[in-house]
Amino acid sequence: MKARSPRFSRRGIAALFLERQHLDRPRTRRLTAANLTRFVEDAGGLQLDTINVVDRAHHLTLWSRFGVYDRAALDRLIYRRKALFEYWAHAACLVPASHGAAWRRVMMEYGARPHSWRRSVRRNQAVLEHVLEEIRARGPLSSADFEHDRRGRSSGWWDRKPQTRALDYLWMTGRLAVHSRAHFQKRYDLLERVLPDLVRAEPPETEVFRRWHLRQSLRAMGAATESDLRMYLTFPGITIAERRHTLKAMLREGSVREVAVADAGRGRPKADRWLALAEDLPALARAGRRRVASRGTTLLSPFDSLLWHRERVRRLFGYDYKIEVYVPAARRRHGYYSLPILHDGHLIGRVDPKSWREERRLEVRSVHFEPWFAAGSPPPAAAWGHMDREAALDGVGAALVSLADFVGADRVTLGRVSPPTLAALLGRALRSSSERRS
Repeated sequence: MKARSPRFSRRGIAALFLERQHLDRPRTRRLTAANLTRFVEDAGGLQLDTINVVDRAHHLTLWSRFGVYDRAALDRLIYRRKALFEYWAHAACLVPASHGAAWRRVMMEYGARPHSWRRSVRRNQAVLEHVLEEIRARGPLSSADFEHDRRGRSSGWWDRKPQTRALDYLWMTGRLAVHSRAHFQKRYDLLERVLPDLVRAEPPETEVFRRWHLRQSLRAMGAATESDLRMYLTFPGITIAERRHTLKAMLREGSVREVAVADAGRGRPKADRWLALAEDLPALARAGRRRVASRGTTLLSPFDSLLWHRERVRRLFGYDYKIEVYVPAARRRHGYYSLPILHDGHLIGRVDPKSWREERRLEVRSVHFEPWFAAGSPPPAAAWGHMDREAALDGVGAALVSLADFVGADRVTLGRVSPPTLAALLGRALRSSSERRS
């Protein structure tokens, strides 16, 4: 007879997810080499993005955990001490050096994988060799250091400069690494010169890597559905069939367990079964007994690893989130670059800020609170009891002042608040936090 699946609550899964994402006590830990490494090891990656309307995505993600920190110190940890390095883990990410051997397996296999670049690589082989030779001779170079070689056939390279595509491909296949960044532009050098320990590392066999990847994703989320697993650490390397094969083997041996979720809803398809590492079952049980999932208030980057699979966020927190950067302005509901508000384990709303650097001003163009929060009702997903709404608004005010400090703003200006009934309370909380800062 098949053993019954251990049963957990949705609130317990949400609480462990926040813990593994280092959001159980947001903005309270100090950014040190050990804390930075521990966070990125647990999450699996720290996503990078070029949008800079408030700050770069990785800076916002780290501020959410560590509060105000020294950017120069972070750069030293990444590009001098090599605590992290850049690779494509979930889009472009910083990944921990301790995971280097696993990602080396991906680099080695990337060139053999079927993908849209293969024909372009064959057509532009001369460009690849030229780029490699220039870097070998001249040292770290960026795309801007190469003139647009019109002899390269760019039609298969998405009409980008062939040298730029060559740099991408050589980075993905592990022949180059990101040496540093200047004005957020990547500067590449030979992998053996940037990360010699990675070159010497023994990469795991393919199936061992797939097991590691599945374990890493499950650990980062605490418990997950199969759709969650497809959407977390979504590098282009493991097919659905390969993941299912690995998952079946781990279920069979008992290192992964199927778990029942008490309040996950009925009638869900079998593909949405919940899974967890066997070693995490006690942690899930403990998380479900907590009075609150986390303590404190912070704002989340749109590219935060907590939000990598937005359907998961909706299931666990009852919160629908969409990045509206790519939505036409007339159709945006919450703003160009809205940041979710996390307070005591609940996503209670979102703010749309913009940093005016020359004016040293953080403009909060709009704040939208969730309907349940505005009405003073219980949270819709995982109930941790009554929420003190005034304390939550004080937390939002303090988070905005901290964010202003982080981006170098001397003041915060508050725009539209929805619903308007909360505008006066939030304005008072913001003024109080600003006065405490000064």
